Amino acid sequence: MAMVDLILQKRAGKAHAKEEIDFIIKGLMDGSIEDYQLAAWLMAVCWQGMTLDETAWLTDAMARSGDLLDLSAIGPIVGDKHSTGGVGDKTTLVFVPMLSAAGIPMAKLSGRGLGHTGGTIDKLEAIPGFRCDLTIEQFIKQVKEIGQAIGGQTKELAPADGKIYALRDVTGTVESIPLIAASVMSKKIASGANLIVLDVKCGSGAIMETEERAAQLAATMVEVGKRLKRPVSAVVTDMEQPLGNAVGHTLEVMEAIETLSGRGPSDLKELCLSLGSLALVTAGLTEDDACARRTLTEVLANGQALSKFRDLVAAQGGDPSVIERPEIMPQSKFKIDVKAPGTGDKWIKNLNGRLIAEACKLMGAGREKKGDPINMAVGIVLKGKIGSRIEGGQPVATIHADSEKDAVVAASKFNQAILYSDTPQAVPKVIRARIGA
Repeated sequence: MAMVDLILQKRAGKAHAKEEIDFIIKGLMDGSIEDYQLAAWLMAVCWQGMTLDETAWLTDAMARSGDLLDLSAIGPIVGDKHSTGGVGDKTTLVFVPMLSAAGIPMAKLSGRGLGHTGGTIDKLEAIPGFRCDLTIEQFIKQVKEIGQAIGGQTKELAPADGKIYALRDVTGTVESIPLIAASVMSKKIASGANLIVLDVKCGSGAIMETEERAAQLAATMVEVGKRLKRPVSAVVTDMEQPLGNAVGHTLEVMEAIETLSGRGPSDLKELCLSLGSLALVTAGLTEDDACARRTLTEVLANGQALSKFRDLVAAQGGDPSVIERPEIMPQSKFKIDVKAPGTGDKWIKNLNGRLIAEACKLMGAGREKKGDPINMAVGIVLKGKIGSRIEGGQPVATIHADSEKDAVVAASKFNQAILYSDTPQAVPKVIRARIGA
């Protein structure tokens, strides 16, 4: 078997056998396949695609390229959740303690932010003392003891994915659906959970800008899960505008706490309830979606979900008083309001999620490359979303910045992100589609 033959085979649009996929990943890991050969193969995949069987075999081979976590000691069901990334996406901070309170142990491995999307690990590190660098032993022990843990992705899990992604990033092959699906699912399979819930974003603030492509990616990952005997459910969700009202690390932790306290923005709560009901039904813990939503609504209302978040913070070295005293997290030095223009009633027609993220990034909230420092304190809090009525001259957002200059620059970028209408606008649904379960 020769790599050049496999490149030509895929370039011609022919499917690989499982043994050929295994050969490629083995050669990647032992160095017998050169980077330029793998890059050529990735471009062929990008152009010609892969069958669902090929995608599942690639996922499995990538997962087996490193350690495979064994979480069976935790119990028969262990949950995990993944988002394809978005603006203001603090869902994990609500979802993990909420599902733990509802009876599903949650073993969540998360990443840091890069580009315009925020990372769960970065948000949690806004809490004084919170640490995500758990060893595998600490991670498993914590899930067994308190039913939840959020740790950082380790290099030992699916290392082939890291090597492949590094090439995809510089060869224009990032947006291939089979390659994205294999990348996401290989890490989920390697991390050991046997109940996987996926949140696939679409819109200006997402990798997949159209609902059609997001649904295709979601369906592909659900089918890969079936082939690898892992229950996978997915929702396709709106990311044309930010999720919730807060964008920025401290601000998003505060909003997550509000949501766990039974308050918080309606779109964030709806997303968490939809993802959570999929998990409970798939796990067989509730009969149907309505029953699942009642269970989840109850753990939010009676304080159990918030108590679980307190346990999570304390277990990972953070200061649990952050729930009552959010001011112990980094705070911005300046706040300025962005006001709607003109006078009279107007409605928000559009909020471009990517441009709002870029406004935050101008203040230091994002990073260009791994390892760049970020400012936890800065960000933007929206006073309205698409469909909201705003009176001219009234605040539409508050900019949290560390200098007046940064605040002015961010406000200018924010004004590029928002469009108004003189007539009422429909409030978009956060859930576009449900796949699986």
